[in-house]
Parts: sequence; structure tokens; C-alpha cells
Amino acid sequence: MIVTIQPSILSGIIHAPASKSSMQRACAAAFLTNGKSIIHNPGHSNDDKAAMDIIARLGAKVRLDKGELIIQSEGVPFTTHGSPFTINCGESGLSIRMFVPIVALSKKEITINGEGSLLTRPMDFFDEVLPKLGVKIKSNDGKLPLIIQGPLQPANIEVDGSLSSQFLTGLLMAYGAVPYPFEGGVNEESAAAKIFSIKVKNLKSKPYIDLTLNVMKKFGLNVPENRNYEEFIFYNDSSKVSPPTGGGNLEGASYTVEGDWSGGAFLLVAGAIAGPIAVRGLDLTSTQADKAIMDSLIRANAGIMINAKGINIHPAQMTAFNFDATDCPDLFPPLVALAAYCKGITKINGVNRLTYKESNRALTLQEEFGKMGVKIKWEDDVMLINSIGKVKGARVHSHHDHRIAMACTVAALKADGEMIIEEAQAVNKSYPDFFNDLKILKAEINNQFSLPENQGIFE
Repeated sequence: MIVTIQPSILSGIIHAPASKSSMQRACAAAFLTNGKSIIHNPGHSNDDKAAMDIIARLGAKVRLDKGELIIQSEGVPFTTHGSPFTINCGESGLSIRMFVPIVALSKKEITINGEGSLLTRPMDFFDEVLPKLGVKIKSNDGKLPLIIQGPLQPANIEVDGSLSSQFLTGLLMAYGAVPYPFEGGVNEESAAAKIFSIKVKNLKSKPYIDLTLNVMKKFGLNVPENRNYEEFIFYNDSSKVSPPTGGGNLEGASYTVEGDWSGGAFLLVAGAIAGPIAVRGLDLTSTQADKAIMDSLIRANAGIMINAKGINIHPAQMTAFNFDATDCPDLFPPLVALAAYCKGITKINGVNRLTYKESNRALTLQEEFGKMGVKIKWEDDVMLINSIGKVKGARVHSHHDHRIAMACTVAALKADGEMIIEEAQAVNKSYPDFFNDLKILKAEINNQFSLPENQGIFE
């Protein structure tokens, strides 16, 4: 789908979308919990729908009722019906990495597949780790589809956290769902273990692990002792687990999905470029890593003010800035859009985290923003964005990457001519209301967004 955007002025109040990071974790935790869970402010992005479909396929009853998501589950152990049994994670990197260890709690052989760019992402982490936990696995040379058969049995392991914290999230949830005390194990040592330890080296995106642990606590899963993000200790003793029941044995939970700092980052940058706008629904105490967008906006001298109702942001004379996005790589696209309007050379650390996303984002950002007259290169792990503070209108392509589509859209708001974005429907992955929300904020200039007739907004 092609979207055409004219230079625009935005004004008004907008609420940030629901966080898919929070939503997908809540779906997984609700599935692992025995009882009825109520999720308030549920998201409806493609990734959210993938998580809901997975837990429904695994046996949970999932329904929407008056804007709330109701999930009824029997927890662990769970049973699946039908053979062969397959689940599909869509294009969700979090779902595939989080649900594989969870699915491995089953004794049944299950095939796990995905779509789009997910088919090319490396999954050899599971080839290495799952056999150590008593799980049989076959992969397509380290890629999807995966065929696994458990049950997963906790053991002392060490994992590499440098590629993504999402692999660790899945392991933590799977360990946390096992009823303790756990009897069995993959060997005599683990069978007699008083604790189970997951050691992690070179962990990235630590704030997302904080989010995982918070969700686990809300849903009554066994929350491990966190030893400086280098080791997570699960006590194999029902009197020591936290909460005391452990294993998701609470009778359901009530959970409110946070506003999404990842999607909200694009709204905030849009306000800094073409506002003034007010963004509501973003929790300044959140553990979401992408809350760091606030720091980058301050460093760029954006016009920003925080009050009890939310965040007000307006255009100002912005300057190039330095920022470390190693723990929040999803901020690269909105940061590049911001840097395009900051005169000078902006430096952003963490380029090595961009290879295995929906696109190779370093290359994609360089190519598409290059069409706008913004020069991008990188040295080792640092991206350099050289801008004169102006952006040219151009015809760009999302590369089927939701964050690239949104970054190009935001950059278009003050370009010197219209911006044409191809495959703009990619925003459905995380923020399906993105273009509608920008239309709500339009002011002074009419018809900024040209969409195909009779099609609506990316249905």
C-alpha cells in the first residue's frame, strides 16, 4: 500500500498505543496461570494477535468483552489436541523467542513456524539450549520451522544474551511456570538440585527483563532472584519461591497493558518536528527500554514539558546529539528521524543490534534516509547521521519494516515536498492506528494523507 504525505502541522492530544511488549508477555503469563485473567487496555497489533492466537491454539479460551481481554487457562501442565500440531508466530520476534520454551513444557511434538522476515532470523539458540533441558528439537539449519518435544526440565545452564533478551524472557517464564518443588531433571545433579540457575553473559536490553519479571510477579509465576542480570536463581523449594505458590498457581490475575514507549517515541518525535502536541498514556516509571527516547529528546534540545497529564512537545531549534541505544535498539528509526532535523552529526551507539530485525535496519535507514538527503554511515558500533537540519521529499520504501515506515512518515512532516511511502501497511505489525492517529493531530493543512479509496486504514 502506498501512502502520500504532504508537509504538515500537527496539534492536539493523542494517547499512545498499547505496548505489544507488555501485551504479549501478559498473554503468555495468563496462559501459564491456572484461572481466569483479565487484561485491560489490550493491544490489537499483528504481533498482539499472534500471541492471542498461539495461546488459543494451546488450549486457552480467549475472548474480548467490552474492551477487556479475558483469558481462561488451566496452566501447566497443558494439553494440546490434534496431530500434527502447529502454532504460527506470524512475524513476531518476541512471540517466537518467548513461546518456544513455553511450548516445550508440553510432552507433545509441536511444530513452530512464522512468516515474513521471521523465517530468516537465526534460531540456533534453541538448538543449543533446549537439549540441555531434556527437549528434543529439529530446526531448518538454525531457522524456522522448529519441531520440538518436551517436557522442558529445569537445569543449571548458561546462555548468551548478546543477540536478544527475548530468548531469556522465554526461559524465565518457562522456569517460572514449573510447579515447585520440581522432581525429575535431565540428570542426577538436576534431579537433586535445591536451586536452578540460568547464568547469562553479555545480556542486552536489560530493561525488557525487568518488564518480564514484573509481569511474572503480577501473574503469580515463580519469580527468580536476579543477581545483577548475570544469574537468575529459581529455588526448588515451595517455601522459598516468590510468590509462595509458584508455578502460576494463582487463580488468574488482573493486568493493565502499559502505553507503548516504542510507538510513543514516533509520536514524540513527530511533535518535536511538526507539533505542538500532547502525548498521554506513557508511564514515566515504566521499565520499558524505549522510555529512553525522553533522554534523546532532551539531548537534542527538543521543546518538551512534562506535567501530571502527560508529555507536551513542540518544535525548537534542535542540535545534533550523542546517544547509546544498545539496550533500546528499536529506538534507532525514530532517533534517525529526529536526527534528520538536528543540524550537525548525531552519533548513536548500538548498530550491531540492528541486523536481525524486520529488515537490516542499519542498511535500510541509510538507503531510505539517503533519498531524503540525510547522510548515514557507521564506524564499528556507532551510527553517524550527518544532516543540515532539512529533509527532502522523496519516494521511499518500508522494506516491510513497521518502524521504517513510521520513521519515514515522521520525517516527512516537515520535508520540502511530499513523501511517498511504499508498503506502508507494515505499521500493522506494531501500531495499526498510526496513520489514523496522525490524522487526528493534523491542523491547518487539509488532506495531508492520501489513502486508497474505500479501503480504510490498513484493514
